[in-house]
Amino acid sequence: MNSNNIKTTEASSQVVSRNNLQIDCEKCFGFCCVALYFSASEGFPIDKDAGKPCINLQSDFRCGVHKSLKELGLKGCTSYDCFGAGQKVAMGTYRGRDWRQTPESAKQMYEVFLVMRQIHEMLWYLAEAFALQPAGRTQGEIKKMQNETERLTLLNPEALLKLDLEAHRLAVNALIQQTSELVRGKARKGHSSLAKRKKVFGRGLDLIGADLRRTDLRGEDLRGAFLIAADLRGVDLSGADLIGADLRDANICCTNLTNSIFVTQAQINAAKGDSETRLPISLSRPAHWLS
Repeated sequence: MNSNNIKTTEASSQVVSRNNLQIDCEKCFGFCCVALYFSASEGFPIDKDAGKPCINLQSDFRCGVHKSLKELGLKGCTSYDCFGAGQKVAMGTYRGRDWRQTPESAKQMYEVFLVMRQIHEMLWYLAEAFALQPAGRTQGEIKKMQNETERLTLLNPEALLKLDLEAHRLAVNALIQQTSELVRGKARKGHSSLAKRKKVFGRGLDLIGADLRRTDLRGEDLRGAFLIAADLRGVDLSGADLIGADLRDANICCTNLTNSIFVTQAQINAAKGDSETRLPISLSRPAHWLS
């Protein structure tokens, strides 16, 4: 098997393992439209308290303005992603019972949804880390952590709400960071100019509105970077770690994110791309992007 076939096989396996981590609103009860706090300043319809249904949520749990979100300027709605936690809580944890049928459990359902989303987000990153790591001890550790994290999603509501998520997240993050260092190291090693370059970037940088078109970002650590409205047109982000990076309104037209790591659909949805933007195989091109 040649290297191209190996990459294709790994990518396909990664997509399959993430199928249950993608949103399926048809099997959810509009949890994101009820459980979350909304702020009009963050691209939502109005300021909304947590636990209060959105004004656009219909009786069948569908959004009444879903087809017009872009036109209405509801950026918060177009970019949100629950990593499949909504349908997991609706059809798994509560076995199809919605918060309207059982109002006495509504508050608990909302809290469980918020917990489940965090667990599913960790599963998303772990799935990618597993695909990126070569077979060996670390990959085995990641698989073990995946199984343990998946087990948490099967707990009953009371047990879910008692979880020490911070402790679990620390253990997950250690494996994610180890994978990041491996991938970024390989990306830099593949380019002699990058291997010799002194460290310029790092976690949590303020790059709001920055023009990065002539900046070589291959293999860079952009975890938690503020890239709001940054100009990344045509930039090659191969091997760059974008976990937690804020890409709201970042211009990624013609940008190469094919081999960027730890990118989520929510980040892509919040950015401005076009038909020339190259995405990881696990992500979809947003319908509201330029053609």
